[in-house]
Amino acid sequence: MIFSIAAHELRSLFLSPLAWVILAVVQFILAWIFLAQLDLYLGVQAQLANLEHPPGITELLISPLFSSAALLLLLVIPLLSMRLISEERRARTLPLLLSAPVSLGEIVLGKYLGLLTFLGLMLLLVLLMPLSLLGAGSLDFGLLGANLLGLALMIAAFAAASLYISALTSQPTIAAIGSFGLLLLLWIIDWSGQNSGGSVLAWLSLQQHYQGMLQGLFDTADVAYYLLFITTFIVLAVRRMDAERLQD
Repeated sequence: MIFSIAAHELRSLFLSPLAWVILAVVQFILAWIFLAQLDLYLGVQAQLANLEHPPGITELLISPLFSSAALLLLLVIPLLSMRLISEERRARTLPLLLSAPVSLGEIVLGKYLGLLTFLGLMLLLVLLMPLSLLGAGSLDFGLLGANLLGLALMIAAFAAASLYISALTSQPTIAAIGSFGLLLLLWIIDWSGQNSGGSVLAWLSLQQHYQGMLQGLFDTADVAYYLLFITTFIVLAVRRMDAERLQD
């Protein structure tokens, strides 16, 4: 049943003009950033050759691309997720969905997986950009893998938080604005605590756990943070829908 709900949500996204516009705009912006970084790299390639340990093409091109991709997806994922549950409530089909012979966990996970599948397509298109350089040089696959894992976890975290916000309201626009506000807060929350590296604010920051992976550092604590973040917001979404069912 989870996969049936996921397939339905994925089909709805592919039928939505907004999703296609977002996909096109995101790829255009990231392609422009990638080509700009490539042009910059070609311009300083001669100077880099004189260095004893010059940074590689992956470090100079790919890490900035994935860093920009995370910030861009912070802006667009709320737009893709805003209708997941709020639209069901606005169309008054949520009571029907809640009365179906399927658990609340399956409903939430199905909608979440449907969104993740679409976002996985966006991630694949981002990955194709650095892979296009294989014909002209070598890549640091360790650094590329760390960047890819970090962005995948970041996307999954964005989607989980946005799904929960969508469960709180019947207005998709409010869900989008609320999701963006929450994600932005969690992105910059450590700015006030940068001088206290071990602070709670730094630990809560989504960006803080992403930076290490952009540098090729794999830390199980960062992975555990994202998994805990995702699980927390999915459980909160299930709790919210359970409370709604009890009210009906």
